[in-house]
Amino acid sequence: MFTSIFKKSTPINYSLIVLSTLVFYFLYHFRVGLSIPGWMGMAEKVGDLVLIFASLFLTNFIVKKNTLTKDSSFTIYFYLVFLLFFPKIWGDIRLLFANFFILLTLRRLVSLQTLKSPKEKIFDACLWVFVASLFQFWAVLFVLLVYISIVFHVSRDFRNWLIPFVAFFIVGMIFSAYSLAIAPGSLTHYLQQETINYQLDYFQNQNENIAFSMFVVAVLFFFIPYIVTITNKPLNLQASHKKIAFALVFGGILFAISTPKSNELLVFMIFPMAVMASNMVEYMQSNLQRELVLILTLACGLFAFFSQL
Repeated sequence: MFTSIFKKSTPINYSLIVLSTLVFYFLYHFRVGLSIPGWMGMAEKVGDLVLIFASLFLTNFIVKKNTLTKDSSFTIYFYLVFLLFFPKIWGDIRLLFANFFILLTLRRLVSLQTLKSPKEKIFDACLWVFVASLFQFWAVLFVLLVYISIVFHVSRDFRNWLIPFVAFFIVGMIFSAYSLAIAPGSLTHYLQQETINYQLDYFQNQNENIAFSMFVVAVLFFFIPYIVTITNKPLNLQASHKKIAFALVFGGILFAISTPKSNELLVFMIFPMAVMASNMVEYMQSNLQRELVLILTLACGLFAFFSQL
């Protein structure tokens, strides 16, 4: 049933995703209420919803534009399901902003495979990385993915290696001016995030621990076959798939070293996970296996979502 619904990209599929997103969004916010009273709180919650939808459809655009998956809706299905594992993401506007900017980064880096306007794409990718780091400091790790992409495609031009420094200088100057003129404490607050914490003692309850454990199992289940089969993909797409794998690794490192630590920081792994899961499902020979993967991931997501409300 799920396979027949999502194996193609149709308006019905997108309508189901949109309606499901709205249902889970309102379920979460009905449960937790407004953290900020009045119009400011309402505006923040509308911003949450806009960012969730923007991330969903940007995810769909990236995979379709760069042929990372077949013509299906599996990627946005898995993206939504993996969001369910950590419901607090739905109300964390800073992480949603950071994740959205990292998606913009990945969009530019994956499109480097065409070798059209590489310098502009590298600059844009770096710019979005540094903007994302303003919302979550360790998102700056994704600048390493920029250099990996340069190695894959345009390493011979030494000017490409200097572009990240230009982007860093521009974002740094603008943020410093903002901090001095409008929000004097913002620069200090930003620098205070430059701490490392490897401990996994942050779980507030057993349900968060279970959700984390299920997500780790899912990561291993989708990541290992994906890595093994990259060499079987078309030669012109192998570099793009390697970048997706590196994005998952950097997302994991970001979670591992960030402080304060929480399950919501795993949001940076959701896009590459969705791509990997889609690839696995699309290349399965048995419809029964596809159905099992789709249903089991949904069941885990629903359990994690409702158990943490």
